[in-house]
Amino acid sequence: MPATKKATSSSTESRSSSKTSGSSSSKLDAIKLLTQDHKEVKKLFDDYDKLVKGDADADEREALAQEICEMLTLHATIEEELFYPQAREALGDNEDLIDEATVEHASAKELIAQIEESSPDEELYDAKVKVLSEYIQHHVKEEEGEIFPKIKKAELDLLALGEEMAQRKEVLQSSFAR
Repeated sequence: MPATKKATSSSTESRSSSKTSGSSSSKLDAIKLLTQDHKEVKKLFDDYDKLVKGDADADEREALAQEICEMLTLHATIEEELFYPQAREALGDNEDLIDEATVEHASAKELIAQIEESSPDEELYDAKVKVLSEYIQHHVKEEEGEIFPKIKKAELDLLALGEEMAQRKEVLQSSFAR
């Protein structure tokens, strides 16, 4: 299993870093960067569902599940380290939205850990990926529908934050390649 994870990390890193480098050169603001990640992970979950429905082999499902877990880990890290602290400050009285998002991250991380530590041959593997997908869909809906509109109205330099997040993401991606 470690060899699969390492190979997956490298392919994920190269795919993601081309996307991230493009984002940093096009100067995406923080919200656009996060929204782009949301769209990419939704596509990966959709692809995973197709693999399950098509009875794909365990190695193929595992590789995609690992890619999903890595992408979500990167995304959650840049949100928690950079976006959420500034959003919390900017939102003031509405910081409970950030508290909820942080708790949602904790639940997702627990499921990610379970997926990473298990095998697609185990009985609940596909169910765990499906539930993670549902958690993430709910989380994205709240971020995009409640948090992001409030952040857009706040006095926050979203371009500078987006650049900082893109740079941090690149550093994190290189650590996955090890």
